[in-house]
Amino acid sequence: MGVQRVMGIETEYGISMPKAPHANPMVLSGQVVTAYAQAQGVRAARASWDYADEAPLRDARGFDISRGVAHPSQLTDEWGGDTDDPTLANVVLTNGARLYVDHAHPEYSSPEVTTPRAGLIWDRAGEAIMADAVARLAASPPGVNLYKNNTDGKGASYGTHENYLMRRSTPFAEIVRHLTPFFVARQVICGSGRVGLGVDSKRPGYQIAQRSDFFEVEVGLETTLKRPIINTRDEPHSVADKYRRLHVIIGDANHCDVAGLLKLGTTSLVLELIEAGAMTDNLSVRNPVAALQAISHDPSLTTLIELHDGRKLTAVQLLWRYHDLCHARLEATGEGSERHTAEVMRWWADVLAKLESDPMSAAREVDWVAKLQLLQAYRERDAMEWNDPRLKAIDIQWSDVRPDKGIFNKLRAGGRFTDLVSEDEVAAAVTKPPEDTRAYFRGRCLERFGDDVVAASWDSIILEVPGRRTLHRIPMMEPLRGTREAVGDIIDVSPDVAALLEGLTGDLDRR
Repeated sequence: MGVQRVMGIETEYGISMPKAPHANPMVLSGQVVTAYAQAQGVRAARASWDYADEAPLRDARGFDISRGVAHPSQLTDEWGGDTDDPTLANVVLTNGARLYVDHAHPEYSSPEVTTPRAGLIWDRAGEAIMADAVARLAASPPGVNLYKNNTDGKGASYGTHENYLMRRSTPFAEIVRHLTPFFVARQVICGSGRVGLGVDSKRPGYQIAQRSDFFEVEVGLETTLKRPIINTRDEPHSVADKYRRLHVIIGDANHCDVAGLLKLGTTSLVLELIEAGAMTDNLSVRNPVAALQAISHDPSLTTLIELHDGRKLTAVQLLWRYHDLCHARLEATGEGSERHTAEVMRWWADVLAKLESDPMSAAREVDWVAKLQLLQAYRERDAMEWNDPRLKAIDIQWSDVRPDKGIFNKLRAGGRFTDLVSEDEVAAAVTKPPEDTRAYFRGRCLERFGDDVVAASWDSIILEVPGRRTLHRIPMMEPLRGTREAVGDIIDVSPDVAALLEGLTGDLDRR
């Protein structure tokens, strides 16, 4: 047991053009993707993404939704075929990530990684990429602003989704039963905080998480309407009879390193408990959607969650129970000393202890606490009520991706937060892929043979070999193959794609 598994984060960025507030956000998003892609010498055509193996309407409960009744936002495997339309911009980057227009937002989908720390690094690389795109567009006024947040404060919400590869053999009902209470409580660690209560933020107040008010049901396939705590999309992007990809849509976009690490790390540990059948305590919550929102509305962290067995716990107490179950399992397996696992367990206990004794003491580690601390200072200085529009403006400005404008970025530069990864690591991850997953092969192919890559996806890459009539599709269904150890030397010595294919074929023959 441990935190290591294949995982990644998809982040939709809020977008605006302050000097042209009625501009089409889809067009603006296309400009963001295209500006960055062109600067990197990557084509921004929709055709650069391979949709052959995508199945967004397959439900983990054992059925497919009819395309005729599906909401258009669910049809992520369809496009209009117009490669010149900026709203369809879609590229694969040399770091193995995907950068594209997802409806009205530019989205950065990180490459596959195997540890929470790597997930944090390549997620922050996405912030750097978006900041680079904004800087390039600023050269042609009026420019575009991007925000790493999850709501515009006017009733719209956009996602930060996590993905975890799980064993297919784990019953989905067990995932729902044991993961739902964890997600109800997890927000006190990794919520990003926002001004206003309710989906439209019209009720005065401050809440822990940006996304919680937008969830309506416990389980379902939707991601934009009737959002569920547990999403049932069954689209593994890998060997389907071996793996399932758990698509988590309930998280916030994090800026604090510790919160981002814990979001991925604690979830991975709880998933390992579920896979191992080691959840010895049934923590099922009565009315989980109502509990989710009640917790979000209570920065004092005193709201009690009623469990089905009659127990009443705060969110912090519930998370301590998950922590202790994970700790006991790690002690039994002897895997608690593995460095990535030990790091997550250490921070998990540290943050829970701070939240339990004095929530404001976690301001260096937890987004919602840090933001609340800043907002309270403004309120006290200027005698502002929670419905003061200046507080909402500060809330939005907090997440601005520009280093010199974003409040969080300026505070980070001043040493206000606990940083776990270096700026050098993040800068390298902007162009370099992780070395221990198939993202390495995808990214290096784009780097070395970009002109010959016709399309790519999470589980395939299509190459055009000069002098050959047909395209060559390389399947990558196993996420832990295509690593630097496996193919790095072959890529390095291949002068062209023909040599690459020959090297790969020869390597398979030798096996």
